[in-house]
Amino acid sequence: MNMMKVAKCPNEELSFTNCVIVNENDFPLKVRYIQVTNEMGKHFIYTIRHDRGVKPGHMGFNAIHRKQAMLSLDQERQLVGSLVLEADFLQKKSTTNDPYNTDQMSMSFMEQFAKHGFTVGQPLVFKFQDKKTLSLTIKEIEAADPEAVASGKKREPRKIDFGVLQANSSLARTSHTSLFSADWDFQKMGIGGLDEQFIHILRRAFASRVFPPEVTEQLGVKHVKGILLYGPPGTGKTLMARQIGKMLNAREPKIVNGPEILDKYVGESEANVRRLFAEAEEEEKRMGPNSGLHIIIFDEIDAICKQRGSVAGNTGVNDTVVNQLLSKIDGVEQLNNILVIGMTNRKDMMDDALLRPGRLEIQVEISLPDEQGRFDILKIKTAKMMDHNKLDHDVDLAEIATLTKNFSGAELEGLVKAASSSALKRYIHLGNKIEVDPNAIEKLKITRSDFIYSLENDVKPSLGTSDEALAKFIERGIINWGSTRELVEKGMMFVKQARSPETSNRLCLLLEGAPTAGTSAMAAYLAKNSDFPFIKVINSREMVGFMESSKCLRINKIFDDAYRSELSCIFMNDLEHLMGYSPIGPRYQSLVLDAMYSLLSASPPKGRKLLVICTSKRRSVLEELGLLSVFTAVIRVPYITHQEDIKLVLDESQALTPDEIDAIMDHICHGKVFVGLKKLLGLLDTMRVMKGVESRKRVASFVNLLEDEGVYTPEL
Repeated sequence: MNMMKVAKCPNEELSFTNCVIVNENDFPLKVRYIQVTNEMGKHFIYTIRHDRGVKPGHMGFNAIHRKQAMLSLDQERQLVGSLVLEADFLQKKSTTNDPYNTDQMSMSFMEQFAKHGFTVGQPLVFKFQDKKTLSLTIKEIEAADPEAVASGKKREPRKIDFGVLQANSSLARTSHTSLFSADWDFQKMGIGGLDEQFIHILRRAFASRVFPPEVTEQLGVKHVKGILLYGPPGTGKTLMARQIGKMLNAREPKIVNGPEILDKYVGESEANVRRLFAEAEEEEKRMGPNSGLHIIIFDEIDAICKQRGSVAGNTGVNDTVVNQLLSKIDGVEQLNNILVIGMTNRKDMMDDALLRPGRLEIQVEISLPDEQGRFDILKIKTAKMMDHNKLDHDVDLAEIATLTKNFSGAELEGLVKAASSSALKRYIHLGNKIEVDPNAIEKLKITRSDFIYSLENDVKPSLGTSDEALAKFIERGIINWGSTRELVEKGMMFVKQARSPETSNRLCLLLEGAPTAGTSAMAAYLAKNSDFPFIKVINSREMVGFMESSKCLRINKIFDDAYRSELSCIFMNDLEHLMGYSPIGPRYQSLVLDAMYSLLSASPPKGRKLLVICTSKRRSVLEELGLLSVFTAVIRVPYITHQEDIKLVLDESQALTPDEIDAIMDHICHGKVFVGLKKLLGLLDTMRVMKGVESRKRVASFVNLLEDEGVYTPEL
């Protein structure tokens, strides 16, 4: 058979058949398949279709087939005129600072790969002399033009997708090294719930480094040299920094804990900082813009970068370390081949000079994951369980994500570990000795009940709710009497207002009433039923013996934690006690009052909603001190004054029999009652310990208690 020429398919419809189109004069109708062998010696099997639209001696291939088999139109093969290659180290750990002779590399490449066919985007492995093994990528191919060479005329170069390398082909080298590792895969990084933050870092910190150095020189911009990751503990700051180090085609990252820099000897702490940058300085001087990227990761960077002048003592070590770090990142002899990544839980303690542009200019908050983020993290942490069929079918990770509000990534990992321990415990038999079920490997399954048990008993979020503290205030529950129902409805209306996205992001509610009126129980009830993921209690009992400054720091810390949650509720019980108010004098702690005024007046960050519920027994004091004006609403919790309300409380308490209640009401029906709910419930507790006493005496004792406490006045 004669040599066949490659042609296009006669029309688009035939191109979509994925057949090779031939003329019936070239191939009998009974032939259904052909084998095509290209210049590389590769074989391809195709189905053929006969059509007179193809000229005799030609075969119609669609574009996909021509690219796959490296076939060119109307000629037997396509020759390479020039080839553009990008070189990189095959493995990041095999990087070296030794120079490479690119002319010798070109000659060696031509010797090794002459007559080889290449495709744009094709990866290659290339060993040059005794140097390290390189990874090459075909970036661009230009076709050879024999007619132009013969005639001496210049023609525009023609770009092609594939071709065969000839001895007279030319090579062009690109000196820019790829920033990202060849084996880097975003999907396999294991960072759940932080996609948005990670993309922000890629855009800001690495966009300029992806391009060759001449591009940034033309723009007149400098690379970003520093990133600060801040947020609550356990949210993934260290994990993200570690993964950034892995994904970049850079020198092995230097990881240092902040406190390790500090040294007791004079000048040694500053020397430790200089040593971290020494290698990058040497390479910058030797290689200039072609220097590799050096990554330095500081964990707990706030330990060495506190505000200058804020550390007590006259040694000034902290200040000089900050100065040394500032000069290395963006000083007179600034480096362009470094990336400093700092991590801290306390951004507010950092020196301001370190956070300006040119230093740690990208500041990314790694906050608590949202529901989708928690689902992603749980999926990552249970991946091996799923692969080995150890996760029971009743486990719904979406449900677990809903139940774990305000859990950090570390706490979610702890939850998975606790659920695993709960499942393993079922196959351990405790007797005279510990025995393990021999069939545990086959039977082991982590079930939904394991997760629920661990949620209720083992793992609690640090930025979650103070259930135990709230329970102490409402251990007797809420007794429904006339005014209570109205107060609860009114309070829950303000809770709903605090949650609504259409309202202000801060709502301060004050419940005021005389001592024993039940203001604390009412406030705790509203806080608990708000169903906010973050609920904390600020109580004077927990700060007994605190200095004013310590008390302010404690209160401020709780508000800072609240700002990290999307929905937060803070219950501040008894404001007068918190500020140390005494009517003798009068006296109060002015620092605490100032802190309260500032914190209650300030709005939380954008995207956060804060509800503050406070209680007070002296409204007039708050008004005199100017604190009353910061509250959105004030609810008064009154004393019980009506006879029917007394009966409702007695009935619901179940401390007395119906006959005893009727007898008590007969005694007090002609007098005046003025009693707080808390006081009344305390008196009823006395009746509970008199169960064995005669009913008539119990009634008389209760009436006497009311008179002795001054809450009941008989009518004369």
